Amino acid sequence: MPKLVTVLRPEKIEEQARDYVRSRILLPAGTIGLVCMVGGVGSLGYQLLVNHTYSWLTFFTGSALLVVGALCGWAQARYHRYLFTTFPQVYAARLRTAVAQQSKKAKAEPEVPSIEHPGRAFVTAISIAGAALIFSASAVAIIRGDLDPLPAVLVPWAGFYWAKLFCWRGVVD
Repeated sequence: MPKLVTVLRPEKIEEQARDYVRSRILLPAGTIGLVCMVGGVGSLGYQLLVNHTYSWLTFFTGSALLVVGALCGWAQARYHRYLFTTFPQVYAARLRTAVAQQSKKAKAEPEVPSIEHPGRAFVTAISIAGAALIFSASAVAIIRGDLDPLPAVLVPWAGFYWAKLFCWRGVVD
């Protein structure tokens, strides 16, 4: 008996790509961002109420860390949105792979299409540079004594994940 070959229609690919973004990018970004924000603000409250080391310099340093993280998250989300609009089949294939891995039946792994665009070789280096910027900004805040270690680490990552989350507003509604 011959096998039926299913052809993915563009509407189906876009829907799967949207589902991938919602479940694998936005849901974790919102959750991790919330945890980092609550932990960062809570530890800043501890620094204010218990340690009595909170000052205007602490406020400005925390705000600067939040902005640094938000800029890095915004940049990464803009790149992911570019991939979403230009190569939706990549996100759709990633969703099919994730679903195939969760199912009990052993199926052939769907092939993930390659991403080819100008500047593709620099994406990893730019991502590493962004993470290094966030970690070094946190280290400077800790070394200078402006912030305790916990808020210095959590606040920029809260900005990073919240920026990723809010950058997708209106795109995958």
